[in-house]
Amino acid sequence: MKNFKTTSLADQVFDKLENDIIHGVYARGEVLTELRLVEELGVSRTPIREALRRLEHEGLIEDSGKGSVVLGITEDDLLDIMNIRQRVEALASYYAALNITEEGRAELAHIVDLQDFYYTKWDVERLRRADDDFHDAICRFSGRTVVKDTLQPLHRKTRRYRRLAMEDHDRATVTMAEHRAIFEAIMAGDADRAAELTDRHIANAKAHMFGG
Repeated sequence: MKNFKTTSLADQVFDKLENDIIHGVYARGEVLTELRLVEELGVSRTPIREALRRLEHEGLIEDSGKGSVVLGITEDDLLDIMNIRQRVEALASYYAALNITEEGRAELAHIVDLQDFYYTKWDVERLRRADDDFHDAICRFSGRTVVKDTLQPLHRKTRRYRRLAMEDHDRATVTMAEHRAIFEAIMAGDADRAAELTDRHIANAKAHMFGG
């Protein structure tokens, strides 16, 4: 991390720590101190302090007076996140079907084609990235700032579990078909259908996460 650009150092430290907490590199209950992170990451205290403040705001850590205790994401947290995603992401697809531009149509079509390509090659890492791009693009194309700002942090927090889903070939097969159907509804301008399909897609993802 010593080669980070100074202008965005706090953002990059935050992204690194958030990702490591979500992926279990730092376990629940582990204590993170500024000094420890200075040594581990090779950056000064200022960006680390800012990153820790943001992580506390996100509910991933809490201050103990002797350092920041990792909270991570519990099973209840994950259930709440998926319930919120199910409702708000359906809304994002609804508005995307109404508001998507021609440039947006081309971008979304490209993402869906890339997903199919990576699925054929069974490139799980690129498939996961394309999955991120698909959901993030729909947020943007919704044209609704509150919807986008609500969903994007939740997408990051479920990244680990979505990757596990993509490593399951059967679930990935279903996901590709569900994404294609949502894409077609958005392209057709069928807002109600896009919302219905997205609601069902997130419900299925939730069931897979919880073994349903």
